[in-house]
Amino acid sequence: MTPEFVADVAGRAHREGLSEETVRRLRGAFPGVSLTYCGDDDVQGVRPVLKLPGLNVYLVDRSEHCVRLTEDHDAATGLVLAEVSDDDEEA
Repeated sequence: MTPEFVADVAGRAHREGLSEETVRRLRGAFPGVSLTYCGDDDVQGVRPVLKLPGLNVYLVDRSEHCVRLTEDHDAATGLVLAEVSDDDEEA
């Protein structure tokens, strides 16, 4: 998964406004790519690979038995689009 692809998906999510509906549309636009929507405070243990206002993007690796977050674009099979609240941005 290239950084350019990640930026494209994140840019679309940011422009449309991050929501369950936006993620549903993105899943239709990018079949075969795992896309997950959650709050940024639900993600721990790894840094986002991309930050936009109100949105942090994390890489998912589903290649092994268990799903894990990664910072390795080559290992990534999906994205977590995490909504950042105003409180999170100030922290």
